[in-house]
Amino acid sequence: MNRIAIIDLGTNTFNLLIVEVKPDKTYQSLFHTKVSVKLGEGGINKGIIEPIPFQRGIDAINSYKEIIEKYEVEKIHAFGTSAIRDAANGKLFLDAIKQDTSIVVHSISGEREAELIYYGVRNAVQMNSELSLIMDIGGGSTEFIIANKNEIVWKYSFLLGAARLLERFNPSDPIADIQLDELTEYIKQELKPLFQAIKKHPVTELIGASGTFDSFADMIACRFYSPDILNDQTEYTFKLDDFKTIYDSIIKSTKKDRLQMDGLIFMRIDMIVISSILVHFVLSSFEIKKMRLSTYSLKEGVLHELLNN
Repeated sequence: MNRIAIIDLGTNTFNLLIVEVKPDKTYQSLFHTKVSVKLGEGGINKGIIEPIPFQRGIDAINSYKEIIEKYEVEKIHAFGTSAIRDAANGKLFLDAIKQDTSIVVHSISGEREAELIYYGVRNAVQMNSELSLIMDIGGGSTEFIIANKNEIVWKYSFLLGAARLLERFNPSDPIADIQLDELTEYIKQELKPLFQAIKKHPVTELIGASGTFDSFADMIACRFYSPDILNDQTEYTFKLDDFKTIYDSIIKSTKKDRLQMDGLIFMRIDMIVISSILVHFVLSSFEIKKMRLSTYSLKEGVLHELLNN
């Protein structure tokens, strides 16, 4: 038996997945967790990791190392994304992790991140020959991939992460109409390459990769159905009317309101407004009538590659 740990060092959240790989290349998940590190806090738009989040990141990896040792993991695969690759001191941060924990973290490009997200999503969601638009909202970047079950036809990593936009626009509580308009216009301008790509490669649905979309599904399940409908599911099909109701309540909400919303985890309280606006913009701009959740994303894509190479 071979035990592997995958660490995804995102801009907001550090994720850890530990699996046991069997001789037939299937695997059993042994442990997974996430911690809110907010690595981009105060520095995401300045291209730097500030001292306090820098230390939070080191502390998180140290805590993960203890878990990894407890599970007697043989190989560790760690990846850094937007906040790390875009920071002037990103290499310094990775060097500090190596010195402190002996864990080597590889900074990956946005293009590479998008490719790995696709592999993760494809393992969670039943795709076919029609083209889907895959969307993964991170803290520093948002990846879009146009793909079917066989291949990627287009991919792009935009600097439209929720933390990046939150610090740039600093909306009031609740967000004012004029701020919503400004943010929407900014998203529209930034996503010009996506508009061109979809004109060339029309899509039939939106697939949201974990993170924010997990929260939407949890909130919808709590409000309209039952939380257990999501148990052991790797995909979920949204009713767009359910999403619209959740979106409307998020847009009108204060932080205090969101703290009371069932299904919304604490680490997404601040980012969910921006993320909701992003998703609503994509659905309405491209007249998408179907939306699904993939509970798999980057770390499962990394695992897919490890098992198939």
